[in-house]
Amino acid sequence: MSTIDRRDPSFIPLKENSLNRETWRVFQIMSEFVDGFEQLSQIKPSVSIFGSARTATDHPDFLLTEKIAHLLSDAGFSIVSGGGPGIMEAANKGGQTGKSDSIGLNIELPKEQNPNPYQDISLSFKHFFSRKVMFVKYATSKVR
Repeated sequence: MSTIDRRDPSFIPLKENSLNRETWRVFQIMSEFVDGFEQLSQIKPSVSIFGSARTATDHPDFLLTEKIAHLLSDAGFSIVSGGGPGIMEAANKGGQTGKSDSIGLNIELPKEQNPNPYQDISLSFKHFFSRKVMFVKYATSKVR
């Protein structure tokens, strides 16, 4: 095991301010996981639907996604999307008009995404990887 020699010219001490910022970031990430696990633990089975935020509401892919999400929702699957516009909105809209929950896993970006209005459960994430874990962890559908 090596020891740190503070006299070594290559040694650069961590500033307390930097360490505090990183420490609090860990708690923020932990908080996103806890909130996500608590909010989503009851949604099984579910289907995650991914797609472009830039698909127009009159585009055939939007309309098809809305229809598929509605059918899946009526079949008992909660619908999980990124919660934004485009295909994500189509998925949430179709899911909400069906019998099951429509879930949006929103990401906080400076100018990019606003949550769509078709979410029964809406979560907001600052970290992409926390959000991605929620997409995968609760996607439980199987094709037969």
